[in-house]
Amino acid sequence: MMLAEANVALIHDWLTGMRGGERCLESFCELFPKADIFTLLHIPGSVSQTIEERRIRTSVIQTLPYSATCYRYYLPLFPWAVEQFTLDGYDLILSSSHCVAKGIKPPPQTLHLAYLYTPMRYIWDMQDAYVAAGRMGPVSRLILPAVAERLRRWDVTVNARVDHFIAISYYVADRIRRHYGREAAVIYPPVETARFHIAERTDDYYLVAGAFAPYKRIDLAIEAFNRLRRRLVIVGEGQERSRLRHMAGPTIEFLGWRSDREVADLLSRCRALVFPGEEDFGILPVEAMACGRPVIAYGKGGVTETVIPLDRSTFNVQRSELKDSLNLEPGTRNLEPGTPTGIFFYEQTVEALVQAVDLFERSSDRFDPEALRAHAFTFDRSIFEKRIASYIGERLEEWKRGGRRRRPC
Repeated sequence: MMLAEANVALIHDWLTGMRGGERCLESFCELFPKADIFTLLHIPGSVSQTIEERRIRTSVIQTLPYSATCYRYYLPLFPWAVEQFTLDGYDLILSSSHCVAKGIKPPPQTLHLAYLYTPMRYIWDMQDAYVAAGRMGPVSRLILPAVAERLRRWDVTVNARVDHFIAISYYVADRIRRHYGREAAVIYPPVETARFHIAERTDDYYLVAGAFAPYKRIDLAIEAFNRLRRRLVIVGEGQERSRLRHMAGPTIEFLGWRSDREVADLLSRCRALVFPGEEDFGILPVEAMACGRPVIAYGKGGVTETVIPLDRSTFNVQRSELKDSLNLEPGTRNLEPGTPTGIFFYEQTVEALVQAVDLFERSSDRFDPEALRAHAFTFDRSIFEKRIASYIGERLEEWKRGGRRRRPC
């Protein structure tokens, strides 16, 4: 079956803004121009025109009080809500999921591929980061553990509804194996390197950007730059807004959300991007490198697959250990270090980040903007589109030749 002929349903958790997952969904929309979108919640105008122009079907979550601003409080209802979608008549279901989208109920004759950004962080590896004092109210901290236990049972059960997993990084593939006992192909998400450029000059500030979620550890960056008395510009908004603003000193500047063009300009002129969280992939560091700017990052998670640190010996050891843990064939990944593109710190502490910034300032001449940009091109959107189209085409052909009936779960 040709991809253009397939009747496709795209399932996405929610549409409330353009972040990494929505960039991937946008590529899926272009790959399947006639596909319908199913999502728990859609705030009109919050995503790109490519997505907005599609037929978007929402769940009962859309109709609940204050859902546009407080939808996260309806988390216990998400599994039930996503299971209410009727998906008869589709050849392919492609779920784009970091929460419950992969848990839809596919018809027996329909192939279901899940492009997974992560197993739910707040019920698996990072629950402690969400319930820490100051990050949730006392009632939420009390309720989440009980809700998480029920969600974990559901999450493990419904992964049987997925025929093939695709992970955004080897780091996520390893978590899929640990939590679900399933293997996953790895296709890195798309980065629109053409949107970025090397600036003629850089300004005296460091940059942090993204949603203000606990695991992003923006608080760590604020504390470090308070101590350093260096200028830190922060782009974004989110649930930790009040807490972060309260702890910021005079050298910390909050800009709120900014357009894609403004973020690209800020990236191109910063001294370096500061990336203090443990991310599943992390598109922002690749975007910074596409601007020729280095990355100062916590050396764990997906960033170890995209950034080449100044300490190459550590880089080699980490990559070797990760490759062994995933049982990958030699040469599967292009991991040989070249020109460094950043600096890692290996403990999520203020002291470790302060030391990393100090190391960067003493060795900033080691980072070649043109080399950084060339490295970023290896994650370009065109490469993603070729790989994902090839993978989906192969799975559809296999399904067509030997399809099966899925046992209900």
